Amino acid sequence: MHPTDSPRIQKLAQLLPSKGYDSLAIMPGPNLVYLTGIHLHLSERPVLGFLQPEQPIVWIVPSFEAEKVSEISPTECIFGYTDNEGPSKAFAGAIARLTGIKNCGVEARRLRFLESQHLAQATPSLQLKAADALFAELRMRKDEEELSSMRTAVQIAESALTATLPFISPGKTEREVQAELVRQLFRAGSDPDLPFFPIIASGTNGAKPHASASEKPLEPGKLVTIDWGARYEGYCSDLTRTFAIAGKELPSRLVNAYQAVENGNAAGRKACETSPTGQSIDRAARQTIEAAGFGEYFIHRTGHGLGLEEHEEPDIKEGEESPLLPGTTFTVEPGVYIPDLGGIRIEDDLLITETGSESLTTLPRHLQFLGES
Repeated sequence: MHPTDSPRIQKLAQLLPSKGYDSLAIMPGPNLVYLTGIHLHLSERPVLGFLQPEQPIVWIVPSFEAEKVSEISPTECIFGYTDNEGPSKAFAGAIARLTGIKNCGVEARRLRFLESQHLAQATPSLQLKAADALFAELRMRKDEEELSSMRTAVQIAESALTATLPFISPGKTEREVQAELVRQLFRAGSDPDLPFFPIIASGTNGAKPHASASEKPLEPGKLVTIDWGARYEGYCSDLTRTFAIAGKELPSRLVNAYQAVENGNAAGRKACETSPTGQSIDRAARQTIEAAGFGEYFIHRTGHGLGLEEHEEPDIKEGEESPLLPGTTFTVEPGVYIPDLGGIRIEDDLLITETGSESLTTLPRHLQFLGES
C-alpha cells in the first residue's frame, strides 16, 4: 500500500503543472495499483480518482468501495453512490471538491465513453487531455522491488514450460497443451490473473502471430509456437519459444527461417548492450532477418515494454529514438510468419542495467524437437 505522500504520488503530482494539467483522473487498473496499491474493478459502475498537487486524492466510487479508498483519503474526499442513486451526484460533488479543474489529464487508452459523459455533465467546460505518456515516464524504469517480482515471474514461467514439455507429443491438441501449461503456471506459483492466456500455434496456425489455440493436433515435422507468461505480485513475464514436433523431417525452409529468427533474436539482444534505443534494437533484429531473406515475413515490431502490464512502454520499433535507461524492461521477440507453412518467434525479457543489459529469461533458444521416443 502506498500512502498519499508516497514518492510515486508526489512525483506525479509535481509533474502535472509543467505538462499542462491541473488534475489527473485515474481509472481502475495498473496505474492506480502502481500509485496507491489499491485494486478496484472496472465495471458498469464508474470509478475515478482525481489527483492534484498537494491535495488528497478525490474519489468517485460505489458506496461499497468507500472503505477501501478511505485507507488513503479522508472521508470528505470520497463521493460514493448506490446502485439506486446512480453516480451523477457523486461526479458533481467530486468536481466541486476539486480546485480549479479545467484541464484534466486522463488515461486515454482506458477512459470510456461512460466516464467521459458523466464528466461532461458535471462540468461541461472541462478539457480532457491524454496523459498516458506521463504514466509511462513514471513506470518505465523499474526499482529493485519491481525487478525482484519480474525475476520471479520469469522463473515461474520457465519452470512451468519445462514441466509442460514432456507432455507435448504428436497427436496432442493445441488446447490440451494450453491447458497443461496453464496448470503448470499455477502450480509454479503464478498469480491467478495470468498476463494472457497462452498461445499455442502449430503448423500453419503458427503463421498467425496471435493465433487462438484450437483442437488442431500437433503433427510430426511441423512447428509449434508457445507464447506464455506468468504474473507475480502484479508483475508480468512474457516469453515465446518455437519447437519442432518429432517423427518427420522439418522442411528446409522452416529450418532456415528458424535460424534467421534465432540470429535476429541474438542481434536484438546484443543491441541492448550499448546506448540502446527502441529503433536500434529493432533495426539490429530486422536487418539480420532481412539479410537471411525473410524480411517480408517479419510483420510486427521487435518488442514492447513489460511490467504491471504485458504490453506497456517502451515500443521497440522504428522511430523510437529515446535512450532506454537503466531499469527499463521490455521484450525482444522477432518472428517470421510464412503463410500456409508456419511461423517462428523467439521472445526474451530484457533489462537495461548501468553497465549494459541482462536477459531475465534463460531458456534455450536453439531448435528443439519434442515428442521423441
